[in-house]
Amino acid sequence: MATWHVDASHTSVGFSVRHMMVSKVKGSFSGVEGTIEGNPEELTSANIQFKIDVPTIHTNNEDRDNHLRSADFFDAEAYPHITFVSTNIVKTGENQYDLTGDMTIKGITDKVTFQAEYEGSGKNPWGVDVVGFEAKGKISRAAFGLTWNQALETGGVLVGDDITINIDLQANPA
Repeated sequence: MATWHVDASHTSVGFSVRHMMVSKVKGSFSGVEGTIEGNPEELTSANIQFKIDVPTIHTNNEDRDNHLRSADFFDAEAYPHITFVSTNIVKTGENQYDLTGDMTIKGITDKVTFQAEYEGSGKNPWGVDVVGFEAKGKISRAAFGLTWNQALETGGVLVGDDITINIDLQANPA
C-alpha cells in the first residue's frame, strides 16, 4: 500500500463563518500535515489522517486570531491540534467521494463528512509524483464545544454556528 504525505507548502485549509448575521469571516491554518495510505486514484480503501496546528490560525486580524487561540474558542495551549481520521470513504461519482471520519477539536470527537474530489496527478519540475484533491464540508462549532458568542442589540449573535471548511491539497509519495 502506497503512502502519500501532504505537501504543506502546496496545501490550504480554509474556513468561513457568519459574522454579525450579515457577512462572513474567512480564515486559514498554515500548519497542516497528513497521510493518505492507499491508491489516490481510488480512495475507497484508503486510510487518511490529518493534523492541523491550531496556533497557526490566521484571519487577517491579530486580535481575533489571539481570541480564537484562547480558552473562549480553541484553547490552543491545552489542545494544540485538530485531527481527522477517515472511517469510511464512498465513491459518489467519477473522481468524487464522500469522505467520512472522526474529527477531534478541543478534545471532542465527532463524525464529519467531506465531499472530496481527486483533481489529478503529475510530476513536478523535479520529477516527483504529485496528486491533488479538493474537499469541502460543514461542521457545527457547538458540536466541538466552541460555544463562545455574544448577543447583538439588533438580534442574532456575533458568530454563526456553521463552519464551512475548504481544503485544497497536494500530496507526494513517501
